Amino acid sequence: MSSKKTKEPKLPPDKPEGGAEGEPETESGAEAPSPDDLLKLLDAEREKYLRLYAEYENFRRRSQKEREETCSRASADVIAKLLPVYDNLSRALETPCSDEAFLRGVELTAAQLDEILKSLGVEAIPAAGEKFDPERHNAVSSVAADGAPGGTVTAEFRKGFTLNGKVIRHAVVQVSS
Repeated sequence: MSSKKTKEPKLPPDKPEGGAEGEPETESGAEAPSPDDLLKLLDAEREKYLRLYAEYENFRRRSQKEREETCSRASADVIAKLLPVYDNLSRALETPCSDEAFLRGVELTAAQLDEILKSLGVEAIPAAGEKFDPERHNAVSSVAADGAPGGTVTAEFRKGFTLNGKVIRHAVVQVSS
Protein backbone atom coordinates (compact mmCIF):
# COMPACT_ATOMS: atom_id res chain seq x y z
CA MET A 1 0.00 0.00 0.00
CA SER A 2 1.29 3.40 -0.86
CA SER A 3 0.65 6.30 1.30
CA LYS A 4 0.35 9.63 -0.38
CA LYS A 5 0.99 12.74 1.53
CA THR A 6 -1.14 15.62 0.50
CA LYS A 7 0.02 19.12 0.98
CA GLU A 8 -2.32 21.54 2.48
CA PRO A 9 -2.44 24.91 0.76
CA LYS A 10 -0.77 27.71 2.66
CA LEU A 11 -3.20 30.28 3.81
CA PRO A 12 -2.28 33.92 4.12
CA PRO A 13 -1.50 35.09 7.64
CA ASP A 14 -4.38 36.26 9.72
CA LYS A 15 -2.65 39.57 10.36
CA PRO A 16 -3.72 42.58 8.32
CA GLU A 17 -1.21 44.05 5.90
CA GLY A 18 1.37 46.34 7.37
CA GLY A 19 3.53 46.06 10.42
CA ALA A 20 3.02 47.42 13.84
CA GLU A 21 4.19 50.87 12.79
CA GLY A 22 2.28 50.92 9.48
CA GLU A 23 5.19 49.66 7.33
CA PRO A 24 4.33 46.99 4.77
CA GLU A 25 5.52 43.50 5.48
CA THR A 26 6.83 41.04 2.93
CA GLU A 27 4.98 37.81 2.22
CA SER A 28 7.20 35.97 4.65
CA GLY A 29 6.31 38.36 7.38
CA ALA A 30 9.72 40.11 7.47
CA GLU A 31 10.15 43.84 7.24
CA ALA A 32 10.45 45.49 3.80
CA PRO A 33 14.00 46.22 2.61
CA SER A 34 15.42 49.59 3.47
CA PRO A 35 15.94 52.23 0.76
CA ASP A 36 19.70 51.62 0.99
CA ASP A 37 19.15 47.91 0.32
CA LEU A 38 16.90 48.77 -2.63
CA LEU A 39 19.55 51.11 -4.05
CA LYS A 40 22.20 48.39 -3.71
CA LEU A 41 19.90 45.93 -5.46
CA LEU A 42 19.19 48.48 -8.19
CA ASP A 43 22.93 49.12 -8.64
CA ALA A 44 23.61 45.38 -8.87
CA GLU A 45 20.89 44.97 -11.51
CA ARG A 46 22.21 47.99 -13.41
CA GLU A 47 25.72 46.48 -13.32
CA LYS A 48 24.37 43.17 -14.65
CA TYR A 49 22.55 45.05 -17.43
CA LEU A 50 25.67 47.02 -18.40
CA ARG A 51 27.78 43.86 -18.50
CA LEU A 52 25.18 42.08 -20.62
CA TYR A 53 24.97 45.08 -22.97
CA ALA A 54 28.77 45.19 -23.30
CA GLU A 55 28.86 41.46 -24.05
CA TYR A 56 26.18 41.94 -26.72
CA GLU A 57 28.07 44.83 -28.33
CA ASN A 58 31.29 42.79 -28.37
CA PHE A 59 29.42 39.87 -29.94
CA ARG A 60 27.85 42.17 -32.54
CA ARG A 61 31.23 43.70 -33.47
CA ARG A 62 32.92 40.30 -33.59
CA SER A 63 30.14 38.91 -35.81
CA GLN A 64 30.38 41.91 -38.14
CA LYS A 65 34.15 41.50 -38.41
CA GLU A 66 33.78 37.76 -39.13
CA ARG A 67 31.23 38.50 -41.87
CA GLU A 68 33.55 41.07 -43.46
CA GLU A 69 36.51 38.67 -43.31
CA THR A 70 34.44 35.87 -44.86
CA CYS A 71 33.29 38.17 -47.64
CA SER A 72 36.86 39.37 -48.21
CA ARG A 73 38.18 35.79 -48.38
CA ALA A 74 35.43 34.82 -50.81
CA SER A 75 36.19 37.84 -53.00
CA ALA A 76 39.91 37.02 -52.96
CA ASP A 77 39.17 33.41 -53.95
CA VAL A 78 36.95 34.43 -56.88
CA ILE A 79 39.43 37.05 -58.08
CA ALA A 80 42.33 34.59 -57.80
CA LYS A 81 40.40 32.22 -60.07
CA LEU A 82 39.88 35.03 -62.63
CA LEU A 83 43.55 36.03 -62.75
CA PRO A 84 44.52 33.26 -65.21
CA VAL A 85 41.97 34.78 -67.62
CA TYR A 86 43.75 38.12 -67.16
CA ASP A 87 47.08 36.38 -67.88
CA ASN A 88 45.73 34.77 -71.04
CA LEU A 89 44.32 38.06 -72.32
CA SER A 90 47.69 39.73 -71.64
CA ARG A 91 49.50 37.00 -73.57
CA ALA A 92 47.00 37.31 -76.41
CA LEU A 93 47.73 41.04 -76.65
CA GLU A 94 51.48 40.34 -76.86
CA THR A 95 51.03 37.87 -79.73
CA PRO A 96 51.22 39.35 -83.25
CA CYS A 97 47.85 39.30 -84.99
CA SER A 98 46.92 40.35 -88.53
CA ASP A 99 43.19 40.62 -87.81
CA GLU A 100 42.70 44.16 -86.48
CA ALA A 101 39.06 43.58 -85.47
CA PHE A 102 40.00 40.51 -83.45
CA LEU A 103 42.86 42.36 -81.78
CA ARG A 104 40.57 45.29 -80.95
CA GLY A 105 38.05 42.88 -79.36
CA VAL A 106 40.74 41.32 -77.19
CA GLU A 107 41.98 44.80 -76.17
CA LEU A 108 38.44 45.87 -75.17
CA THR A 109 37.88 42.65 -73.23
CA ALA A 110 41.21 43.05 -71.41
CA ALA A 111 40.43 46.70 -70.63
CA GLN A 112 36.98 45.76 -69.31
CA LEU A 113 38.43 43.05 -67.05
CA ASP A 114 41.09 45.49 -65.84
CA GLU A 115 38.40 48.07 -64.93
CA ILE A 116 36.34 45.45 -63.08
CA LEU A 117 39.37 44.35 -61.08
CA LYS A 118 40.22 47.97 -60.20
CA SER A 119 36.63 48.64 -59.09
CA LEU A 120 36.90 45.65 -56.74
CA GLY A 121 40.08 47.03 -55.15
CA VAL A 122 42.55 44.83 -57.05
CA GLU A 123 45.90 46.43 -57.86
CA ALA A 124 48.91 45.07 -59.74
CA ILE A 125 52.11 44.69 -57.73
CA PRO A 126 54.93 46.73 -59.30
CA ALA A 127 57.85 44.49 -60.13
CA ALA A 128 60.39 45.36 -62.87
CA GLY A 129 63.05 47.71 -61.52
CA GLU A 130 61.75 47.47 -57.95
CA LYS A 131 63.71 46.17 -54.98
CA PHE A 132 62.89 42.51 -54.34
CA ASP A 133 60.29 42.12 -51.58
CA PRO A 134 59.58 38.53 -50.49
CA GLU A 135 56.20 39.68 -49.14
CA ARG A 136 55.09 40.61 -52.68
CA HIS A 137 57.47 38.84 -55.07
CA ASN A 138 58.31 35.20 -55.74
CA ALA A 139 61.81 34.88 -57.20
CA VAL A 140 62.23 31.92 -59.53
CA SER A 141 65.68 32.79 -60.86
CA SER A 142 68.58 35.13 -60.37
CA VAL A 143 71.02 36.58 -62.87
CA ALA A 144 74.12 38.69 -62.71
CA ALA A 145 72.83 41.88 -64.28
CA ASP A 146 75.06 44.68 -65.47
CA GLY A 147 74.13 48.04 -63.98
CA ALA A 148 71.41 46.70 -61.66
CA PRO A 149 72.15 46.58 -57.94
CA GLY A 150 71.79 43.21 -56.23
CA GLY A 151 68.30 42.34 -55.08
CA THR A 152 66.57 44.26 -57.86
CA VAL A 153 63.80 42.68 -59.93
CA THR A 154 65.07 42.46 -63.52
CA ALA A 155 62.16 40.63 -65.18
CA GLU A 156 58.54 39.82 -64.40
CA PHE A 157 57.20 36.47 -65.58
CA ARG A 158 53.73 36.74 -64.07
CA LYS A 159 51.98 39.77 -62.57
CA GLY A 160 51.17 39.78 -58.89
CA PHE A 161 48.05 41.39 -57.40
CA THR A 162 46.76 42.76 -54.11
CA LEU A 163 43.18 43.06 -52.95
CA ASN A 164 42.66 45.99 -50.61
CA GLY A 165 46.35 45.89 -49.67
CA LYS A 166 46.56 42.10 -49.12
CA VAL A 167 48.54 39.98 -51.56
CA ILE A 168 46.29 37.52 -53.39
CA ARG A 169 48.97 36.43 -55.86
CA HIS A 170 52.72 37.04 -55.66
CA ALA A 171 54.53 38.40 -58.69
CA VAL A 172 56.80 35.77 -60.23
CA VAL A 173 60.11 37.51 -60.97
CA GLN A 174 63.78 37.24 -61.82
CA VAL A 175 66.20 38.99 -59.44
CA SER A 176 69.69 40.36 -59.98
CA SER A 177 72.42 38.92 -57.82
